[in-house]
Amino acid sequence: MSLRRFQLLGAAVCVPLALGACSLTRPPSAAPAPIPAQWNAPLPPPGGSAALPHAGSPAALADWWRQLDDPLLVELIEAAEAASPTLASAAARIGDARATSVAAGAALLPNLTGTLSATRSNSQSGSSGAGTSSSTSSSSTSSASIPPMTTLQAGLQSSWEVDLFGKLRSGRDAASLRLAGADAKWHQARVSVAADTANLYFSERACERQLAVAENDTRSRAETARLNDLSMRAGFTAPADAALARASAADAAGRLTQQRATCAVSRAGLVALTGIEARALEQKLAAAPVDRALPAVQSVASVPAEALAQRPDVYSAELDVAAASADVGEAEAQRYPRLSLTGSIGRLQIRTQGVRQTLDTWSVGPVSLTVPILDGGAYKANAEAARGRYDEMASLYRSSVRQAVREVEEALLNLDSTASRTGDADTAVQNYQASFNATQARYDSGLASLFELEDSRRTLLTAQTARVALQRERAEAWVALYRAMGGGWARPDAAAPLAMTRQETTTTKSP
Repeated sequence: MSLRRFQLLGAAVCVPLALGACSLTRPPSAAPAPIPAQWNAPLPPPGGSAALPHAGSPAALADWWRQLDDPLLVELIEAAEAASPTLASAAARIGDARATSVAAGAALLPNLTGTLSATRSNSQSGSSGAGTSSSTSSSSTSSASIPPMTTLQAGLQSSWEVDLFGKLRSGRDAASLRLAGADAKWHQARVSVAADTANLYFSERACERQLAVAENDTRSRAETARLNDLSMRAGFTAPADAALARASAADAAGRLTQQRATCAVSRAGLVALTGIEARALEQKLAAAPVDRALPAVQSVASVPAEALAQRPDVYSAELDVAAASADVGEAEAQRYPRLSLTGSIGRLQIRTQGVRQTLDTWSVGPVSLTVPILDGGAYKANAEAARGRYDEMASLYRSSVRQAVREVEEALLNLDSTASRTGDADTAVQNYQASFNATQARYDSGLASLFELEDSRRTLLTAQTARVALQRERAEAWVALYRAMGGGWARPDAAAPLAMTRQETTTTKSP
């Protein structure tokens, strides 16, 4: 090859590389978030319990739930994760995003394809036009006399689009960011499945506690009605009092039936969520204790930004903004020239009657530059649409941060409220129980009327029901805080906080 050819080949390769350094400016990949300097809600005392790490590990997530010392809850959460279509869909989206990311990264590299072909025939290519004037019989004789020929051909073809203005790099960045976002959404799905399972389990346990209250109340009212019927037949009790006692017993029996149906509905929900057979689940629930104390709540990070950074949904929204920024860069680059380079090498071998002839070929080029001249404004419209999507993603990110702050504040407020009310609820039940016992004793001795007894019983039932509802509310607030804090998930770039409108250095507000 001559020196001139080497110079041309070097120019064809080096010029695209030099032009590839060009790129367009994208919008900011991080949007400012309206994060408060401190929590407004009362905070639980620090050091209340261990942290909430699961960091993408199913075993670590289960370890956090084991704080309750309730193996059945851990088993139900594991079963729900295995049966969850949401988790399966999130995992499938990760696979799809990973394939897209690989394809986007491969677009930056040269494309190389190989071909291999073999042909055997007795036809002769390149015959002159004069041959068409021969007769049909002479043509048959001529083709029969042509010896068979074997043609073997192998080659490599390469093509490369030089990323002049960052279009391919922007596409690669957007695909990589969406892959990380899909992974974060999978973690968010795991946190949601665990929280939903725990909430439904706590609801079923609260239903069982309320069922026990209803059964005790029904037995008590039924016994009162039976004694009043006996007393009425003996002439010691007015028929109106006996009727009131029977009505009270019937009312309690109706509530008991309704409570049993509510518990059955809760168990059916657990069956659907976990995929455990109904009879097996009933046996597991019957063997598990109904009452379990909740562990102390973990200490909350001193700065809200640090806490919200551990939410996978907020992290995913943050990545969506960065991906939308890369999409804008890709759409803008479409409006500028595109440079591509192709080349090939090949070998052709022809065999006929023991004769073998080989021909090697190669080519570099063409180097083609595609310049959009007239497109009716389509590329510009695509770029404006990409900027509109970027603005939308930035708005959704800010909204997700505000929602995250709200959820944490609500969970903290509910935990503080339920903690403050728990002692009062216990005191109320204890004293209403003592009052009912005294009224029952007075009624048995004839010193209190049936109306007084029923009023005392109704008040006790209301207090017992309120205490069960409060226990359930506290459990739900505990789970809500777990969900609001991201389930302890740790973002990959934990050292990089969320984008904030101002520097946060405020310490935690005292509870």
